[in-house]
Amino acid sequence: MPNQELHLTRLESEFERVLNEHAEGQHGERGSEKRNPAEEELRERARDRRFRQLLDALPAAVYTTDAAGRITFYNEAAAELWGCQPELGKSEWCGSWLLFWPDGTPLPHDECPMAVALKENRAIRGAEAVAERPDGIRVPFIPFPTPLHDASGKLVGAVNMLVDITDRKRAEDQQALLVRELHHRVKNMLATVQAIMGSTARASTTIEEFQQAFTGRIMALTRTHSSLAEDEWQAISIRNLLCNELEPYDDGSPCRVLLDGPAVELPSTTAISLGMAIHELTTNAVKYGALSVLGGSVAVSWALVEDQDHRELTIKWVERNGPAISSPTRKGFGSQLLERVLNNQIGAGTMISYEPDGLRAYIAIPLPYRVSESPPMNSLARR
Repeated sequence: MPNQELHLTRLESEFERVLNEHAEGQHGERGSEKRNPAEEELRERARDRRFRQLLDALPAAVYTTDAAGRITFYNEAAAELWGCQPELGKSEWCGSWLLFWPDGTPLPHDECPMAVALKENRAIRGAEAVAERPDGIRVPFIPFPTPLHDASGKLVGAVNMLVDITDRKRAEDQQALLVRELHHRVKNMLATVQAIMGSTARASTTIEEFQQAFTGRIMALTRTHSSLAEDEWQAISIRNLLCNELEPYDDGSPCRVLLDGPAVELPSTTAISLGMAIHELTTNAVKYGALSVLGGSVAVSWALVEDQDHRELTIKWVERNGPAISSPTRKGFGSQLLERVLNNQIGAGTMISYEPDGLRAYIAIPLPYRVSESPPMNSLARR
């Protein structure tokens, strides 16, 4: 049972215990021998004082009314929930400034659960309502209005406990938001996988080539999503994004993989697209470029450019000491991803050049938010 539900159950049990103690006191007085009126009045006052002390000790908003619905007592928790202190003997039904049903429609005070409990002489359970304070803050609550009777069984008033369920409602709203976000992400993920499959199929000449390329791209997508899922803010640093792809190919030799740049956190929308691009660059370097031979190296540097109305992350990918390369005769998925997909999905600009000693890539990504930055660091991938 969730903590909030357990807390509510305990409050309800304690409330019922207090009411039972009150009822037992009334029942015990019915069979007692007759006493003079003064003694009876003293006993009644003592019993009422004890009952109010028990109510005041409950860790929830509690108040009582007479049979007409006029408030006769309330504790500090009730005044805090209402945001005001209603006048005893005059304010009716509830001390809230305004009342609403859970769907936001107005709830007249004389139709609230406390009013119904008095009019129908029965306890009300399972209802929910919302109290609006004078300052405009709305507090969702669960009421527990219960009629009170004297020793003869006559209705003399009612007692109500209001349990603030703001935290529970906030958790429910957050859960609903997460479910909607999950549905949205699943749809986006399926669309991304479908696009990757189609592009990979068009660029592959054999089933084996398709299987290898498609599996690698899906694994790259999985790694990025796993990193994002582990972060409370659904963000991943660009350093981690690069390490996820390049670390397996860092053989420990000097300058095999060099990363240089500040700490920059990327949101999920940017990280997923950029992660795919880094995977394509890494795969190309392993198959045809600097990481395919001993002594080859990949250096990735990045910088954060900020001014008053513009934030941009620039990335430079430089391969050295690899086999001689030339511009490809046809554009595969990797080239299309870098040149077109990044621009369409995250508004990135890219430039690719095929130099004699290795590929060069330049990526500029607009960042519509403030990112964290720390002094530059020069290191091997996660070394």
